[in-house]
Amino acid sequence: MDVLLSLCLGIALSAASGFRIFIPPLAMSLAANYGDYNLSPQFEWLGTTPALVALGIATIVEVLAYYIPVVDNLLDTIELPTAVAVGTILTGANLGDVNPVLQWTIAIVAGGGTAGAIEGAAAVTRLASTGLTGGMGNILLATMEALSSAVLSILALSLPLLAIALVIGLLIFAVTKISKFFPVLVQKVKRRRS
Repeated sequence: MDVLLSLCLGIALSAASGFRIFIPPLAMSLAANYGDYNLSPQFEWLGTTPALVALGIATIVEVLAYYIPVVDNLLDTIELPTAVAVGTILTGANLGDVNPVLQWTIAIVAGGGTAGAIEGAAAVTRLASTGLTGGMGNILLATMEALSSAVLSILALSLPLLAIALVIGLLIFAVTKISKFFPVLVQKVKRRRS
């Protein structure tokens, strides 16, 4: 049961990192510093004051950067592979006493995949918003994504089973949104070649 809860916690934090990369590690650091959250030995550095300060600054910079037109779309290209890496690390960090091969295989597939799907859907949504609103709607998206990341991080640390149920719904939405985007993109490329 502990492994299942740890997996739910890791995947939910990974999903949150798909919205904003630094909010979930900041939440883990806050919980380790001020709450009742035990980090696995290789991630105890997250429970230090310097890590908390660094993650706090990185979070503020990341959140504010998404309010700058054009920068928000550029960040999405950088954050997709970064979100996959961070999602993998967050899931692996929460699996603890599991065979390392199994731990990191699960972390890559479940954590990295979840973070990548959420970040991909967010990037597609921002791209559509930029096209439809000239970027004016991106401010609302940036706010919703930051809040989603924070709420999902808090839920993951306090109610991991509820958080994973929410993540499953988000993944269904993300896969649906991404799968609708690619056929449209392929059609546009075919039209330009003709």
